[in-house]
Amino acid sequence: MKSLPLPTPAPLRGGPTLRWGVLAPGVIARAFTHALHTHTDQRVHAVGSRTKERAEQFARDYDIPRAYDSYEALVADDGIDVVYIAAPHSEHHALALLAIAAGKHVLVEKPIAVRAWQAIEIAAAARAAGVFAMEAMWSRYLPQATVVDSLMRNGELGDVKFVTADASWYFEFDAASRAFDPALGGGALLDAGVYSFWFSQFALGNPTAIASFGSLAPTGVDAQAVSALQFASGAQAAISTSILVDSPSQGSIFGTKGSVRYENGFIYPSAFRLTIGGDETEWKDESGVQARDGLAWQAVALAGFVADGRTESPLHSLDDSIALMQSLDEVRTQLGAK
Repeated sequence: MKSLPLPTPAPLRGGPTLRWGVLAPGVIARAFTHALHTHTDQRVHAVGSRTKERAEQFARDYDIPRAYDSYEALVADDGIDVVYIAAPHSEHHALALLAIAAGKHVLVEKPIAVRAWQAIEIAAAARAAGVFAMEAMWSRYLPQATVVDSLMRNGELGDVKFVTADASWYFEFDAASRAFDPALGGGALLDAGVYSFWFSQFALGNPTAIASFGSLAPTGVDAQAVSALQFASGAQAAISTSILVDSPSQGSIFGTKGSVRYENGFIYPSAFRLTIGGDETEWKDESGVQARDGLAWQAVALAGFVADGRTESPLHSLDDSIALMQSLDEVRTQLGAK
């Protein structure tokens, strides 16, 4: 059995802390706040919603000192250092620019925007303002990602030649839901496929060519897609996503010396198998942090980056986010999606 590199995520406790504000207290905001308050020293100090009742209920549920009935009021709060944007996809661009204009650091829930030009505008605004901005690609900050990154950097897998990734989860069709409404940034690619494309980017960088097939929902958004990606190195990736079925979110990285295979979820804290020369070793996340509580790692990483004087993540940069959106744009264009 091969000895694997030790995981090197940011420590959940004992590091620098920031005063967090949350915009749009929905399901993912609840998961994020629970993760912070349960596993880290980070704390949410204010929440902003378009309705006073919703903000106040969220504040009561998580013992948050201040609740605002507008997004503008929250970003104007001098007691907030960083804003977590948890609104529907369609609102990420406008709310990121709102927070940046107020001088706040921002963590924008994935996808960072719904079109590449919006991601470019967010990056330009943050760089001009000198504030930290990051897409919440939380899977990159999990312990398992640090181990796989070390394996690739150390040459343990050899030259990576082929990557597979699938992220799919079922949504019952509802034309007005965020999953299917084009006005809310609906579609499989923005909700689930962004993870598949990130995984290939993590292993191989940005593709030079994409060829896709898929199907559309009755509302015109992409419901399912399969994409073949070509890279400058000569490597390829096979990427899939769907909101018509559930899948275990499997991902694999194949190199000339060895491979990494996630059999049940590369998105969440999980496990993978490393195979080198016929010798197989299993790595398991033994942190005790499960499912969406893994959102905690991206928050402590961000706090550390800010303390170091950085204005974007060295692990998933704004340019990475822009390139990711360009890939998603290309696939949706090929499918004819709204």
